Amino acid sequence: MVKVSETTNSNLGNIEIAPEILIVIASIATSEVKGIRGHFKEIQNSRIEEISKKQLNKGVKIETKSDGIKIDIYCPISYNVNISETAREIQETVFNSIVNMTKIQPSQINVHITNIEHTS
Repeated sequence: MVKVSETTNSNLGNIEIAPEILIVIASIATSEVKGIRGHFKEIQNSRIEEISKKQLNKGVKIETKSDGIKIDIYCPISYNVNISETAREIQETVFNSIVNMTKIQPSQINVHITNIEHTS
């Protein structure tokens, strides 16, 4: 579990977020980036009720360490996009989504381009 630090002075207890939740947030955020292909594209074109847990866990790895959370995203992209701009956009989108939804700031977001798919 990942502990979320509270900035308020509430004595209601601790907040812990399962790493699987961070994977879901990262998967959906990645699917929103233009130029993404493969299973992330399938997530983008599906209703949330139709998305399986297997689809969401594919392509995202979360590692929690004492110095922070490391996220690795493995994704294919379209042939006609700028690789570095797309990877940077993935990093920014995932970072912003996780911070906005959980107040957790990942220490690393690594994007691994697995292949380039030609659109048909």
